[in-house]
Amino acid sequence: MEHVDAVVVGSGFGGAVAAYRLAEAGLSVVVLERGRAYAPGDFPRGPAQLGRAFWDPAEGLYGMFDIWSFSDCDSVVASGLGGGSLVYANVMLRKDEDWFVHEQALPGGGYESWPVTRADLEPHYDAVERMIGVSPYPLSHAGFDDTLKTLAMRDAAAELGLDWRLPPLAVSFAPSPGAQPCQDVPIAGPAYGNLHGVPRRTCRLCGECDLGCNEGAKNSLDHTYLSAARHHGADLRTLHEVRRIRPRVGGGYDVQYVEHMPRGDEAGSDGDGPPRWTGPHTISCDRLVLAAGTYGTSYLLLKNRAAFPALSGTLGTRFCGNGDMLAFLLRATDRSRTRPIRASRGPVITSAIRLDDGADGRGAYIEDGGYPEFVDYLVEGADMRPGRVARFLLRRLRNILTHDTNLSAEFADLIGRGELSGTSLPLLGMGRDVPDGRLRLRDGRLDVDWTAESSEDYYERLRAIMRRIGDVLGAEYADSPPWWRKRVMTVHPLGGAPMGRHPGEGVCDAYGEVFGFPGLYVADGAALPGPVGANPSLTIAALADRMSTRILEARASVAASVARAEAVRMSAVPPVAVGPVAVGPVAVGPGLVPVGAAAGAVPVAAQEAQEAQEALETMGAPETQAGGGTAQAVGAAQAGGGAQAAVSGGRPFTAQPADELSVFEGRTSLWFVEEMQGLLMPGPPRSPAHRGGAGGCPIAFRLTITVDDIDRFLTEPEHEGRAEGWIEADLCGGRRPIARGSFNLFVPGETAGQRRMCYRLHFWDADDRPRTLAGHKEIQPGAPTRLWLDTSTLHARLLEGHVEEDGDEDAAVVATGTLRILPSDLVRMLTTFRTAGPDGAAAVTRFCRFFLGELWEVYGPG
Repeated sequence: MEHVDAVVVGSGFGGAVAAYRLAEAGLSVVVLERGRAYAPGDFPRGPAQLGRAFWDPAEGLYGMFDIWSFSDCDSVVASGLGGGSLVYANVMLRKDEDWFVHEQALPGGGYESWPVTRADLEPHYDAVERMIGVSPYPLSHAGFDDTLKTLAMRDAAAELGLDWRLPPLAVSFAPSPGAQPCQDVPIAGPAYGNLHGVPRRTCRLCGECDLGCNEGAKNSLDHTYLSAARHHGADLRTLHEVRRIRPRVGGGYDVQYVEHMPRGDEAGSDGDGPPRWTGPHTISCDRLVLAAGTYGTSYLLLKNRAAFPALSGTLGTRFCGNGDMLAFLLRATDRSRTRPIRASRGPVITSAIRLDDGADGRGAYIEDGGYPEFVDYLVEGADMRPGRVARFLLRRLRNILTHDTNLSAEFADLIGRGELSGTSLPLLGMGRDVPDGRLRLRDGRLDVDWTAESSEDYYERLRAIMRRIGDVLGAEYADSPPWWRKRVMTVHPLGGAPMGRHPGEGVCDAYGEVFGFPGLYVADGAALPGPVGANPSLTIAALADRMSTRILEARASVAASVARAEAVRMSAVPPVAVGPVAVGPVAVGPGLVPVGAAAGAVPVAAQEAQEAQEALETMGAPETQAGGGTAQAVGAAQAGGGAQAAVSGGRPFTAQPADELSVFEGRTSLWFVEEMQGLLMPGPPRSPAHRGGAGGCPIAFRLTITVDDIDRFLTEPEHEGRAEGWIEADLCGGRRPIARGSFNLFVPGETAGQRRMCYRLHFWDADDRPRTLAGHKEIQPGAPTRLWLDTSTLHARLLEGHVEEDGDEDAAVVATGTLRILPSDLVRMLTTFRTAGPDGAAAVTRFCRFFLGELWEVYGPG
């Protein structure tokens, strides 16, 4: 089984920040993101693309937009590498200081309480803003100063005495920090590079932010935190959807996931075709960060609650929609009543009006909205009233009777002058609604019990001020269609696994760590105990940054404790007395007392060593995971609601036909990581490319080789294990995940005494063509000096299709070549051996004895 220091589920504002911070500190990090990666230029625009831009894998859809309709509210969230940052409106406002409330009573009972303050988050707000790069809309600069919707909002706020501002936006208006804003010019790249490898350009004011920015002007998480995380070694795996999680005996967590394998995106196809995936696969980790979004994280915890019996009873509570409300001002103009608004020009949001808190403290923001220019055509089409159509038909009849063959004026009148589209302004409201909703499972599916009734005063006040803004701009006010039935449509769902001061108040503590489960963290909107009020992205990211600092400080503290305990233990070496002089240390033992030492010295050293060991166990970093009936994890709630001493573990995933067997069912598993690199020459051996002897395409792979049952592996002649990971080759379109892989150790070769290590890796290339990398290492009898060359050289062939062993001879060969393991990679590989189950150390010993014994048979004397 693959094992890493940290698994991050999701890549939104919480997951991306955590992945970067932990990878930067040197931890091995794997990010499991269910959606795709979208480079600039990949975001859908045409009808054929937009029709497949939704997320429903069961129907063969793997797009960005995930639309939910619950009993009492609707919601839109995102799916893709970068999470909500791909389609949000870029606003990075800090949560107001007065909105970090403490035990504020809710209308229906209970209270809202934040265990953190604005002061706690200030340094983390600063860090996130620096990393993402934020700046207000440059309204005072040429080329930006004629954005009429911004000017209209400013003028309306001035007339009504409202607090108008230009909020920080995560958009590149200038080619580099400190440069003058300029539209549609190349953006200078950061030192950590860009994971897409595609140039970015500054904002051209097209209003397409909510559909994904094809210019790359949005400073979304894939361009910032995730690119930096990958630069520091994080493994970003897209189309990997987590299905189950559970604690491990001895510490840490197992994560079970499937890997979606979408079919081609050919125009005219029904979605992406029937669903296709591999798995379930399992990866284990010392720390698990849940950042799958409010719905994703809450669903995982609710679905897997049986594996976490000590979870707080507050799971599912404190849900809200962050006060989201959408309304429209129709036929609005600027204050002079002379110029249309043109909401399609500019970023989606450029300015905000901060409403005062009122008597109940439930303030709000109203922000100008925008939309892509092509929506203007839809608006005008919807506004093609019967009168315009009738007028066109009457004029056409007149033209026929008068033999007038010119229809230009008639069609111009039919299309209209764009009065509605050019004068419509969406208004986006958000603020402090009441967090009294509850997420629950209903027939195995996520549902929300929550209505707008308890927040009615808040919504009515918000609508009233929107109407007043419309009055100033001479506009007609219109609610969004869902509000006609008092249904809330939210793009900012929050809550479900709220933070609190103790398990009676929340699922996780003020740092996002789940009560009773050390190393399990919630780092997204699910952790919020109430509305942010402002756009929540920056606050979620700041909380994740604070959580990451806590994780790294705790890790450093453990390392310091271990070093201190070891130093104390070494200082406890008994000296050898020679006359009056003590000479040098001799054999060390943890229970030995130095001659002449004080009686209390050893207990102190032993105590510190014990504390360090307990800290290590809490952090979940043992080389060998304990298993079987001898290792028991016990957890009891501490007085006052503190964390439990250990996790309860050992519960296997609920059995399903496709599930793997649990590693805790009496067997011992072993796994290690192998990396190799080399060159492939296109075509079969002896092809013209090979005869030329020049060039070659680089190829590399990183495999986790897993032996599910070490006893069975050693006794069966195939000595077969699983191979999981990735292959990276330009010939295949870059890094590609392995769909299915196998590894055989020391199977008989073609000649007497020969052995082979065989690899067979099935995957799909970037053009969705099935491919197989089939390779072997030749272990041949001969001088011992050949041992390194033979065991470090893989002779490989890249084949068309997913080819089984007996089909190699008939398969078309795409390329052939060799891969090698470097000495540095070998050293690193030796540090990756892990086991799970009973007698792990003995399992490693048996494996090594078998490995070395086979080599002795081949290369030994005689």
